[in-house]
Amino acid sequence: MIFEKDNLTIRQLNESDTPFLSKWLSDPNVLQYYEGRDNSFDEEKVRSVFLNKDEAVQMCIVSFKEQEIGYIQFYKLDDYSKNEYGYENSTDILFGMDQFIGEVDFWNRGIGRQLVSSTVEYLVNHLKADKVVMDPQTWNSRAISCYEKCGFKRVKLLPKHEWHEGEYRDCYVMEYDAIHSK
Repeated sequence: MIFEKDNLTIRQLNESDTPFLSKWLSDPNVLQYYEGRDNSFDEEKVRSVFLNKDEAVQMCIVSFKEQEIGYIQFYKLDDYSKNEYGYENSTDILFGMDQFIGEVDFWNRGIGRQLVSSTVEYLVNHLKADKVVMDPQTWNSRAISCYEKCGFKRVKLLPKHEWHEGEYRDCYVMEYDAIHSK
């Protein structure tokens, strides 16, 4: 287990989680926001993409009241991402994170906000992150609203940053600044 807070448990992803990711990442409702509806995952693709990833990326399953409901990953920003996001000269400890709730019955219940806030708290308090960043697509108002409620601010527009459903989409760099939020 990585951490537990209230009804949430964040634990390391493992091979036995393949069916969960395959289910979630073949659901058009989830894919609309994460990866794209034209980019469905079967178990083989899940193994290839998620179980053979860079070890610097902490890949996790999210459970709510002991039921697996989603995925989250976090990682220290590499030099490429620092440059792309505008942090090339920063001496801050910078983490990125990405997440989704795959069980749509758990949407619109405040769990996403709890997940993001709890993970930011973990990154700041245990991994000493100075800043945490995410890059949601600009049209994803639900995600952006959630992140803003968790203390993130839009700091940069990334034009045509992410391929999604047949076109490059604009994204925002959104930042949680632990140094100035205390």
